[in-house]
Amino acid sequence: MVGRQVAAGRVAKGLTQKQLAELVNLDEESVGSIEQGRRTLMPNVAELMDLHLGLPGVLTVAANEMPKIDVIPPWAEPLINMEQKAAAISSYENQVVPGLLQTKAYAEAVFHSRLPIYSAEELMDQTTARLKRQTNLSREQPMLASFVIWEPVLSSPLGGQEVLREQLRYLLTCSELAGVSIQVLPLDRTLHPALDGPFVLLETPEYQHIAYIESQRGSLVVSNLDEISILAQRYAMLRTQALNPDETRDLLKRLLGDP
Repeated sequence: MVGRQVAAGRVAKGLTQKQLAELVNLDEESVGSIEQGRRTLMPNVAELMDLHLGLPGVLTVAANEMPKIDVIPPWAEPLINMEQKAAAISSYENQVVPGLLQTKAYAEAVFHSRLPIYSAEELMDQTTARLKRQTNLSREQPMLASFVIWEPVLSSPLGGQEVLREQLRYLLTCSELAGVSIQVLPLDRTLHPALDGPFVLLETPEYQHIAYIESQRGSLVVSNLDEISILAQRYAMLRTQALNPDETRDLLKRLLGDP
């Protein structure tokens, strides 16, 4: 939106991108990137643009109100927003530990695996944002949270064996939180009701039921009651076939070598 405002102001003044770039001490390519939303408009550049385009501080206000970095990918924003308000959440994961239960080191390992590769600053921002989400499990009125994790996740050494051990210990700690249930779906089950992949079910304080499904490069928010019913049935079957919370704690202790 800000980029389009820059372009509109430039065209209204009858300037080319090259001419505007010379006025604000940038190269032509940078102005093009700003107009296309690929580069953030910095406040000092915005002030110069307002001056030369005859705008009453419009771009300066926009630049100062913009976040420094878009930490949360657009396709993940619906889940983040719904988590903050959810009264209950049910999450099935078959590749990594659910984000709400990850340690800092494990989260870093997850984001470090990402392609294209994050810069060091982006990696830190993503990790910080993920850890901030975890306050939803300990807020004044915490949501009821149920997690089913497929057993292979617990043996996948993302970040190394020490990171994995720390993560397993943290799962034990989280399993003791009020309102939190963690269950492991063992490998020896001959039926698997969720082979299509991970998903999240959420219930709002107004008793609205929503599902969230994330894929490689996008996500799907589902509100159709028929589709939610199917996912709810799958989650119920997952919980039935999974170890109960006490058995799950025993498994975690065995994996850690604790008596």
